[in-house]
Amino acid sequence: MFPLKPAAVAVSLLLLTTACSEAPQNMTQQTGTTVENAVVSVADIQAESAKANELFEEIFMDGVMRSPMFQSYLGIKDDQDKWDDLSDAVAEEELEIAKAHLEKVLAIDPAKLDKQTYVSWLLMKQRLENEIEDFKWRHYSYPVNQMFGMHSGVASMLINQHRIDDVTDAEAYIARLNALPLLFEQLAENLKIRAEKGIMAPKFVYPYAISDSRNIISGAPFDEGESSVLFADFTKKVMRLDIDQSQYEGLISAATTALLESVKPAYEGLIETLQELEQQADTRDGVWKFPDGEAFYNNALKRTTTTNLTASEIHEIGLQEVARIHDEMRGIMAQVNFEGTLQDFFEYMRNNDEFVYPDTAEGREQYIADATALIDVMRGRLDELFITKPKADLIVKAVEPFREKSAGKAFYQPPSMDGSRPGVYYANLYDMASMPSYQMEALAYHEGIPGHHMQLAIQQELEGIPSFRKFGRYTAYTEGWGLYTELLPKEIGFYQDPYSDFGRLAMELWRAVRLVVDTGIHAKQWTREQGIEFYVKNTPNAEADARKMVERHIVMPSQATAYKIGMLKILELREKAKQELGDRFDIRQFHDVVLANGPVPLNILEQFVDEYIQSAQAQ
Repeated sequence: MFPLKPAAVAVSLLLLTTACSEAPQNMTQQTGTTVENAVVSVADIQAESAKANELFEEIFMDGVMRSPMFQSYLGIKDDQDKWDDLSDAVAEEELEIAKAHLEKVLAIDPAKLDKQTYVSWLLMKQRLENEIEDFKWRHYSYPVNQMFGMHSGVASMLINQHRIDDVTDAEAYIARLNALPLLFEQLAENLKIRAEKGIMAPKFVYPYAISDSRNIISGAPFDEGESSVLFADFTKKVMRLDIDQSQYEGLISAATTALLESVKPAYEGLIETLQELEQQADTRDGVWKFPDGEAFYNNALKRTTTTNLTASEIHEIGLQEVARIHDEMRGIMAQVNFEGTLQDFFEYMRNNDEFVYPDTAEGREQYIADATALIDVMRGRLDELFITKPKADLIVKAVEPFREKSAGKAFYQPPSMDGSRPGVYYANLYDMASMPSYQMEALAYHEGIPGHHMQLAIQQELEGIPSFRKFGRYTAYTEGWGLYTELLPKEIGFYQDPYSDFGRLAMELWRAVRLVVDTGIHAKQWTREQGIEFYVKNTPNAEADARKMVERHIVMPSQATAYKIGMLKILELREKAKQELGDRFDIRQFHDVVLANGPVPLNILEQFVDEYIQSAQAQ
């Protein structure tokens, strides 16, 4: 998965279209012909398109420069001594800014835009309309939870995005440490506002968040033992600088003071707030418990899937896909001569130690090495499948110890905007039994190549489209592509080991079950235990996996429905192109159509594919 970030202005900008709503219904453009009996000249099209793209860039960069955290994610250092402002007052200001931006976008004449700019206009218009419309739901989230949040996000950002190339960068890092108390005061206020509105995470969430927070302030200089994660990160980065000993000692001393006098009390205050909220929390899991929870969830599904599918329809699609994949798995059982039921086979795969890497440092190193090797082999076959390929490099890393206990199974971090930081496939090796070797192949393809790295790195490197499209996200598109690319290598001869192919099916099955359980919890009032039971009964994954996944459903309503819905749409469009083009179908051209325009809602993607079919037929 591509991880969702905390609900700061910075990070919401990064995901401006992650939860975008229903896509525009029509992208047919008449430019270059006649519109209402008036000829639109090429000069008019060029002028209006240039004006529109300049506006799109202005809107995007305006958002970036209001957000120090988003700047860091993009590799921009202008405000790297600051955090975002999480206050409700700033949220109100953002609403007014969105309204002003929408007025400017609506002043553009869409009849005078070239095709690509017209698509950008539609997407920007809808993005702003959605932002304005969804303002009423701004508190319908859990800004601190076991999956993501400011409590872990600030440390992750300092470690992974805050580069220290000189003394100024180091001083900015220290300034951010000293600014944590205000940031966490705003975060606590956000949590209390939600509590007053009846929007609180279930009780099980709080021990995770409290534990993660305590991990940040464990170790030197907070107490005896090894260096804490932030102190170790700062020290390592500063040691690489070409500075004299006195400068080095001064920076280390200032960082130590900041950690003790700012970071420690900030986290202690947040922990106290979380402990208070834990006492108030109940065990109801779905968002149906919120005021207008049903309306919120329906809106969330629309934004996540970029479709009009209802919760009941998504639930039924999930059940059908579970049944289909179970049948394919029975074929694998026959291939390996396994005797017994499908549940027996699940039990065998779940408990067979031959599929588990050693729970040691050497075992973890070997996992990273093997995952890297799989990606390298796939990299050598890309010319068979793709025309456009990413320039940015990709590396494989283990999730850092301070967040591995609560982080997801695997995720991808895109490269920096300037290419100085590679894309990263993070594998969570906290529990080696949860990362069986038979799933390694599909997982590496999904998070790395040809999955998220292909799509997201190419997206950032695209030329001729505005930045908001390069850095935007549509979850159904992005995660649909990731799941599609688990299947794609099989079609060119990968997954030769039947157990590895079973792993591919197991991961697809996992995403199909997500459709059932997400809608079950949030629309059908399932409990956490019912969701866990459905996973355990219908998948080969360990119960610990099921528990973690259900807990993710609970704190990220609708998000997990995007994968299977997106994959099914991409496969549907590919089959449509194959059927209509026959021998003229080229898988490389199809993938270019999918990737070379950046992320779009699923029905816009369908129109791109329809145009590709018409163009190929004409040729």
